[in-house]
Amino acid sequence: MVNKLMNRICISLALGLIAVSSLAPASAQTKSSSPIKISSAWVRATPVGAKVAGGYLTITNQSSKSDRLIGATFPKSARVEVHEMKVVDEVMRMRQLPDGLEIKPGATVVLKPGSYHLMFIGLHEQIKVGHTINGTLEFKNAGTVRVTFKTRGLGQGSMPGHGKAHQSMKQPNAHGSGSGHGSGSGHDEKTITNHKHPK
Repeated sequence: MVNKLMNRICISLALGLIAVSSLAPASAQTKSSSPIKISSAWVRATPVGAKVAGGYLTITNQSSKSDRLIGATFPKSARVEVHEMKVVDEVMRMRQLPDGLEIKPGATVVLKPGSYHLMFIGLHEQIKVGHTINGTLEFKNAGTVRVTFKTRGLGQGSMPGHGKAHQSMKQPNAHGSGSGHGSGSGHDEKTITNHKHPK
């Protein structure tokens, strides 16, 4: 009787150990299973009192389905928007992408000065060279992906006029109009200080 009871206990313990060991690989796989891969993330250092900053990174979609970068979080700013800068009629223009940025299957998209980028708006703390800052990216399908931004100096990785354009943006009025970075009807497209793109 005692031997049967001990055998049952041993069998139960063995089954428990097998179950626990089988769960460990599954948990590790879940953490690294995101098809969205982030690399070369950086943010530009800001002068004292600056209210906006730009964030840049490389996104690779390793899945067979299209995904979309729809938002982000950054601990030093009130909000984050996905922006595009491009030259129209020899004038640099910037606009928010309200539907986010599409990352097609197997594609790599680079967010860089003078092109797609993250806009950190409402900075409540100076971004200093040498700091690393943790944030998150929000994708329509992949969900939340963690990202670590390294800080570069004011002149590093710049496109002519790009940094000044960010710092000179005016804040919108209560109706959302104007040439600022706020939301509203005035945010659809903005001319950046009439800066002509060098040929």
